[in-house]
Amino acid sequence: MVVPPDHPRYYSLLYRERLIEKFKEGIVVAQGLIAHGRGEAFDYILGERTVPSALKAEKAAAALLKLAKRPVVSVNGNVAALVPRELVKLSEALGCPLEVNLFYRSEERAKKIAELLEAHGAREVLWVPEEELPNLSSERRKVSKRGIATADVVLVALEDGDRTEALKKLGKKVIAIDLNPFSRTARSADISIIDNVIRAIPNIIKFVKEISYEEAKKVLEEYDNSLTLKESVKEIREWLDKMIEEM
Repeated sequence: MVVPPDHPRYYSLLYRERLIEKFKEGIVVAQGLIAHGRGEAFDYILGERTVPSALKAEKAAAALLKLAKRPVVSVNGNVAALVPRELVKLSEALGCPLEVNLFYRSEERAKKIAELLEAHGAREVLWVPEEELPNLSSERRKVSKRGIATADVVLVALEDGDRTEALKKLGKKVIAIDLNPFSRTARSADISIIDNVIRAIPNIIKFVKEISYEEAKKVLEEYDNSLTLKESVKEIREWLDKMIEEM
């Protein structure tokens, strides 16, 4: 389907089509389509924009990634389908690997995601697991020893509560991109970005390139994730109040 550029829901429809295309290719699973729809619902009540609290979290995420010794960006099917070029750019800006980590894992699917990222220029994509995370029984326990297993900071794009909690128990810092501020992922992560991944990743890249090491330290010293989550809920409420007034 060709989405008309003048359609009022152009970008939403465009990304839906991209997910469906990658579903047919075996990169996205059917459950991922359901998850995307749930995320879109939250994005809608955020006004489909990067709210101030999300921008603050994105800057803090860039600061944490910049100061990390062994950062890694975790990738699932939906994220690979939606922002493959941006993931590669973030990896390059940080000099860190991308790691394919899946709940609905098969070797064939993991390989396809890795090949998609490589087709967009990725230099290092980890997709063959050699180790398993403790305190986690799902397929996401399978990780690379050169990636998540030894990382000090992990960027988890999209909802992933069980793994976020498991990573935290291992002493790792977790950055989560999750449109649902009430999820376990958002409430468990060190930095929770309540934003659409299509906006969040480019914003993080921008901050990584702009922020100095000294500024990064200051940003993290002043950052309060609990306060940021509360602000995101207030921003949702304010948007809904505005919509009610316009009815």
